[in-house]
Order: sequence, then structure tokens, then C-alpha cells
Amino acid sequence: MKRIGFYSGSFDPVTHGHMDVIARAARLVDVLVIGIGVHPGKAPLFTPAEKAALLMTETAAVAQRTGCKISTTQFDGLTVDAARACGASVIFRGLRDGTDLDYEMQMSGMNGAMSPDIETVFLPASPEVRHITASLVRQIAMMGGNVSSFVSKTVAKALKVKAKPAKK
Repeated sequence: MKRIGFYSGSFDPVTHGHMDVIARAARLVDVLVIGIGVHPGKAPLFTPAEKAALLMTETAAVAQRTGCKISTTQFDGLTVDAARACGASVIFRGLRDGTDLDYEMQMSGMNGAMSPDIETVFLPASPEVRHITASLVRQIAMMGGNVSSFVSKTVAKALKVKAKPAKK
């Protein structure tokens, strides 16, 4: 029986922090489905298709190194429903700090009530990526800042094309 995990986020853009969670989750399951959340009220920098392409490029080495099959899917509903649709038995969540833990504990409880057969596994962020958030990376890129410490070269190039630095 294959162990299928689900890791969701907006991935706008995919950061070293996301990759930290993906690499660690991939060691724990046979298949990892990365759910790209689509929220109609938000105006993302990248389209879902662009996010999926970047994620597949970024995760290729992880998949090869771990033997985990990694794929992406898009969803616009509840994470637990998307995980169930993929056949996942575990949802992975990254934690940066206590604020994340408080929020994620509530979500885990709600998800567990809606789908008791799907476990939530928390993966604490590695110290070197704990400070990275996609929203701050986007802001830095849009203001013309250097994001190379927070994302891969491939993602940095894509950000440079997408982000229009603020005029002074």
C-alpha cells in the first residue's frame, strides 16, 4: 500500500522554506501531492500553471534523491477535501513559530473532525529557513530587492520577470 501525503500552500512563489518541508515530507511517504491553493479573492503573482511548473522543476532533485513520486494539483476548496481526493492519509504542515503552531493546531483539529482518517503531521522549519515567507519574498521582489537568499535561481529569475519594482 502506497503512503500518500499532501502538502498545500499558495506557493506564490515557492521558497526555500517550502522546499525544506517538501524535502522532509518526501522522505516519509511514497507519493507527495503538492496542492496549489487557488483563492478567488487573492491576486497572485503567478498563475496556478506557472506555480505547478516551478514546483515540478524545484522538486525534481528531491524526487530523484528520495524515490518519492511528487506531483501537483490545484484546489479551491478545503485542504482536507483536496487531500482526500488525492487519496492522502497524511497532511503535512510546516511550522515556523508559535503563531503558526496555534493556527495549525486549530486547523488540524477541524480537519480531524471532518476526516478522521487523515492525519496531520507538523514539520518544524529548519532554522536557516524559519524566517522566510512567500508574501515577504513577493514584497521584496516587487520593490526591486534581492531575493536570492530566499528562493532558487530559477524562481528568482521568474520573480524578476513577474515583479515590477516600485518606481521611485
